[in-house]
Amino acid sequence: MSANQAFDNDRAIEYINNQGDLFPPDANLSCNKFSNDKLYLVFRITDQHQRSVILKQARPDAHDTGAGWPQALERARIEASTLRRHGKVCPAQTVRMLHHDSEQAIIILEDLGHLHVLRTELNAGRTFANLGRDAARYLATTSFYHSDFYLAPEDKKALIQSFTNPQLCSITETVFFDDPYRGSARDPYTDALHNEVNKLRQNTALKLAVARLRHSFQSSSQTLVHGNIHSGSLFVDDTTTKFTDPKFAFFGPIGLDLGCFIGNLLLNFCAQHGRIKAASKRRDMHTYLLRTIDICLSEFEQQWVELCAQHGTGNTPQAADHVEHFVRAALQDAVGYCGSEMIRRITGQAQVSDLDEIEDAQARLRAQRLALEVGQQLILHARSCQSKNACYQLIISVLL
Repeated sequence: MSANQAFDNDRAIEYINNQGDLFPPDANLSCNKFSNDKLYLVFRITDQHQRSVILKQARPDAHDTGAGWPQALERARIEASTLRRHGKVCPAQTVRMLHHDSEQAIIILEDLGHLHVLRTELNAGRTFANLGRDAARYLATTSFYHSDFYLAPEDKKALIQSFTNPQLCSITETVFFDDPYRGSARDPYTDALHNEVNKLRQNTALKLAVARLRHSFQSSSQTLVHGNIHSGSLFVDDTTTKFTDPKFAFFGPIGLDLGCFIGNLLLNFCAQHGRIKAASKRRDMHTYLLRTIDICLSEFEQQWVELCAQHGTGNTPQAADHVEHFVRAALQDAVGYCGSEMIRRITGQAQVSDLDEIEDAQARLRAQRLALEVGQQLILHARSCQSKNACYQLIISVLL
């Protein structure tokens, strides 16, 4: 096959057969292209015994996502490398990569079809007891083992260069820190939110806080972040949580991934006001979401400190309380990025079904307004949080 040739079902099967070790020799394969991802073609290949894998090919025709962002096939290498490195240190929570082909920009993954997309499950009011702990384990472990607290300086500098991801980082910079605060043709929010969005864009203090978050995003190469965490990129069941799709990965601020995870739970919290009519059931769901956030914050902080104590390599200053100060700053960043995630999901093109699929228009509008207000308050007050408990209390105070 020639390089950069877009696959169809037949070509995907041919490619799998040529690998020789993904299915038994007598496998009778079928293929289904099932994703509308603008950046990847995604296929599920299945044999007669229902064994299956997922094949992702970076779209050779994705020169433009429709928003003025040219794309390079390099994103497949970065995603594959991130899965390899994150999977090495946190295999239980990272989707397993089976094969990577840099020439064809192909990644083959374990099929997570036996699990469920977290966003869909939360929208239906279903809960998962292990979610907060599993997320904290993934976020703490992957961030620690790619930080200055573990890596030798020369190794980390080489990795930063290898994971430079300018095109996809440019997308994040635009949709997180530019479009919501100055307006764009990409903004599809409802006219009923015009006053709220206009007020947001005139808030000088908010825009200064967002500028600080953007500066940290651009200049703080603390760890290899996933860069694309949201409840649509997590697969779950009662015992398992898997993180997928790190195509936006780069070396950035530790708080980014944690903040985006929490932000998606808070978007769902706001949405449940319009989704669950029975007050008692809605209260139970709200309690679950807040409890999950509390567990994630607590476990993340605890595991980071423990990992530093057990596996820190002495590459960072050994001043008393340095680790605690570092983690506290990461939590402050997380609260700010959490607010940024919430705002951009209301005002930008990557909106979420949690809110958009609320049937009652007025209930949907109230939930969107709440999410916008919560996001702004988290950004404005993130730097006042001096502990994990203060972060959680801030979240509680702006919600209730």
